[in-house]
Amino acid sequence: MSVPAPPDGTGTASPAFSPERIAACVRQFRVHAHIVTGPTGRERGLVTGPRPAGDVVGTLPPLYPEWLGGRTFCEAHGVRFPYVAGEMANGIATTRMVVAMARAEMLGFFGAGGLGPTEVEHAVRELAAELPGRSNWGVNLIHSPNEPALEHRVAQLLLRRSVPCVSVSAYMDLTPAVVLCSAAGLRRGPDGRITRRTRLFAKVSRPEVAARFLSPAPPGLLRPLVESGELTAEEAALAASVPVAEDLTVESDSGGHTDNRPLAVLLPRILELREETARRFGYTRAVRIGAAGGLGTPDGVAAAFALGAEYVVTGSVNQVAVEAGLSDDAKAMLAEADIADVIMAPSADMFEAGVRLQVLRRGTLFAQRAGQLYEAYQAHPSLEALPTQLRTKLERDVFRASVDEVWANTRRFWQQRDPTEADRAEKDPRHRMALVFRWYLGNSSRWAITGDSTRRGDYQIWCGPAMGAFNRWTADSFLAEPAGRTVVQIALNLLEGAAVATRAHQLRTYGVPVPPSASAFTPCRLA
Repeated sequence: MSVPAPPDGTGTASPAFSPERIAACVRQFRVHAHIVTGPTGRERGLVTGPRPAGDVVGTLPPLYPEWLGGRTFCEAHGVRFPYVAGEMANGIATTRMVVAMARAEMLGFFGAGGLGPTEVEHAVRELAAELPGRSNWGVNLIHSPNEPALEHRVAQLLLRRSVPCVSVSAYMDLTPAVVLCSAAGLRRGPDGRITRRTRLFAKVSRPEVAARFLSPAPPGLLRPLVESGELTAEEAALAASVPVAEDLTVESDSGGHTDNRPLAVLLPRILELREETARRFGYTRAVRIGAAGGLGTPDGVAAAFALGAEYVVTGSVNQVAVEAGLSDDAKAMLAEADIADVIMAPSADMFEAGVRLQVLRRGTLFAQRAGQLYEAYQAHPSLEALPTQLRTKLERDVFRASVDEVWANTRRFWQQRDPTEADRAEKDPRHRMALVFRWYLGNSSRWAITGDSTRRGDYQIWCGPAMGAFNRWTADSFLAEPAGRTVVQIALNLLEGAAVATRAHQLRTYGVPVPPSASAFTPCRLA
């Protein structure tokens, strides 16, 4: 970027003391910034570029978006930027999105959550064909408490197809599938260091869960995997010396599964826990800690890095990207959202446990209707016990079909996916009721993906407050236009703006009167 033209014709930029010129200097973060004093010795001003003559209070070196966060993250994953496009479930984070991120020297995860093994395998084959020789891509493995066999099958698939990175999410505890992904392929290199075949990312929002991923895999989970032949004795032995995950994403107030915790509280605690765990187990390499949730503006990204995050993960905002597997109708609804247009609602995958996730409120009645279903599940032991008035209301307003029709469809689905679930429901009336109610919750996200306009009022769109912040930041810019919202342009602009915000903060701490406007980065097309 250019240095402000010197008004005196001397060839050396004159110091900037006015708010407008200081703001211009802040945006030139790729060159040296020299802090100088004014005539009285009390003013602080700036000169960018070559070092000026006279007294210089201090000099800040050039800053690049590539240098935000931790350099070890970029080195470990072969990427240019410490930035990840997260795994939005049901294939909303598409293979197209993952490919775009990998080719832009960033990292992306395919959203395998909610998909069957056949669909996941098809996506993995496509990614491997599109990204030969690249290791900066991955696939999600989501906790499936109601379908542990499916979870394990997907884990085996990812290992069999040599997926380089696996991001595990929604876990409250370790499972055999997670430990298998972590330990399979562990070996000791020529230098004696333990190397991994699969790099495991873990999303966490609670310290007690983070501690499990920061610790070595427990013997009680390793032993059965050795006995079944899925791990070798050597792999299990090495797993006792390394953490389950070497990349831990601290997830705060995000879309989908979330505990709604503020990042400024949660991230420092997890960083502290990382150091405690490293001392306890004598690790020679530090686990890399990233941040996710609420990151929809450059200031938010810069704040995450300032808190100590070594990489950032975005989610909600990528749903409006042209590569996202969400209907244009649902994307338009997201584009109208503000920061308060979100609400918590029962989740489909953990319905019986009362787990809730964050969704879009504006323009859809999904949260209210899903809440009605959960209240009915809590209050009644079976479908047959539902009061006639309530049953009629659910059939008319929520299902748009009779309970018997919904059960018939649900039963056919589970007979194909997991017959044991259908058999259990036939014997357990309460479980049958849960599966019927989950039919609505599961289909509501698919209606948003396919753009079923007859079900627009039932769209389940995972969304956090970051979406509203993103909409306000991008208003009247090229990123406000649907065609301009590529996942890579979103990423590059967030990082570019974060570098501007970081430079402004650096200079402010050295006494330079940086005006608020200096951090206001307007999105532009970047390469």
